[in-house]
Amino acid sequence: MEKTEIVTIAHIRSPYGSKFGIPRQSNLVGGTPATIVFEPEYRDPEALRGIGTFDYLWLVWLFSENKEKGWHATVRPPRLGGNKRMGVFATRSPFRPNALGLSSVRLIGVTEQSEEGPLLHVDGADLMDGTPIVDIKPYIAYCDAHAEARSGFAATAPERLATVDWAAGTQEALSPELRSALEEVLRQDPRPQYQRDETRVYGMTFDRYEVKFRIADGRVTVVAIAPNDGARQQHKF
Repeated sequence: MEKTEIVTIAHIRSPYGSKFGIPRQSNLVGGTPATIVFEPEYRDPEALRGIGTFDYLWLVWLFSENKEKGWHATVRPPRLGGNKRMGVFATRSPFRPNALGLSSVRLIGVTEQSEEGPLLHVDGADLMDGTPIVDIKPYIAYCDAHAEARSGFAATAPERLATVDWAAGTQEALSPELRSALEEVLRQDPRPQYQRDETRVYGMTFDRYEVKFRIADGRVTVVAIAPNDGARQQHKF
């Protein structure tokens, strides 16, 4: 079978430093800005002419953390509790024959000139920091939106946890904007579907911080926040 080369045109800078804690779909969590940084050979401003007239973009990207793990004909979608198998092509599982992801993100701004060339500023991304992007296309509402479409086993948005509590001294570690963004992420309940231990303390990397939290009785409690200076050093681009 003929192989077509796919090249990386950009990488994303996002607050998600590890796979754990990333929203399970794009646009589920707002208020978490990310930046798309182009590779040197694609930093021609002409390539972005007109992009600012669109509110949303499609990002085609690589599951770079899973590409060596192969694919499976059936997978266990989190929305079904991780117990029922569905065909891989009926899911958005990262374990696919071609490790390609697709996300719709809101375009919040364009920097035409910087030391790194033109930049795209987006919101609602579900990509880990450093994820390679292989294409960007405009979202066109009249043909891309299908309000009456069936959505199978994912017909409704996941339930959100109502409350985020903060242990003494933890709120002060973050700016109000970053604190609000983290609350939105935690309200999505980032725990794996098969883990519901209310005594367990979970950890995730968010922006430049290591966040520890517990979920019990439908409430999230942030128990500790510490700076993690190496959180964004794992991806060089």
